[in-house]
Amino acid sequence: MALIKFGGGVTQASGSIGGTTFARNRFGNYSRSRTKPVNPNTALQSGVRGRLAYLAEYWSSQLTAGERGAWATYAAAVASLNRLGESVYLTGFNHFLRSNTSRLQGGGAVIDAGPTVLTLPETDTTFAATFTASDQKVNITFNDALPWASEVGAAMYIYMGQPQNVTRNFFNGPWKYVNKLTSTSTSPTALTAPFTVVAGQKVWVYARIQRADGRMSSKFRFSGTAGA
Repeated sequence: MALIKFGGGVTQASGSIGGTTFARNRFGNYSRSRTKPVNPNTALQSGVRGRLAYLAEYWSSQLTAGERGAWATYAAAVASLNRLGESVYLTGFNHFLRSNTSRLQGGGAVIDAGPTVLTLPETDTTFAATFTASDQKVNITFNDALPWASEVGAAMYIYMGQPQNVTRNFFNGPWKYVNKLTSTSTSPTALTAPFTVVAGQKVWVYARIQRADGRMSSKFRFSGTAGA
């Protein structure tokens, strides 16, 4: 589905309509012929689909009306940015999925009750990473003085992009889950890279912070060139 912004005409669009895909990069808006992606149905893809199906069923059959209402209240108070950079409000169900898919992937339990603090968690403006081909590590630097870093049950979830040519300036996937940092983690922390890293390649990582009550931050990114 495409998002389209109308002004005197169409001023901005994002997504696909028919055989045309609309997007934007640092040079401006553009359109291209839509290509159908290959779906290899890997174990990782199956895992993501399985978690989403499990949570959708959990929402309907396990949560009380009060718990679903709490998620709806949280959703109504918290704005997110869509692909056009505009503020939108997700549903309570959307936030329940957003908060719990990463928790399940990281081995945590589902959070039933919607958050009562009606703000997104802070992001980490110091977040950075280095990548080393010799030991295939992602070395994460973060601000361990932020509130989440001393809160039991909170976490920072780390994702790494498939390494690219050093001339690449934009990246939006594919991504793989690396690991999570918790209140026992210290900065810097070395994590095993889920993609093979070669010296000289450009690598992107992104992270989200989740507080113990389930609130999930916006994404924050870093990119750098892998060392030997």
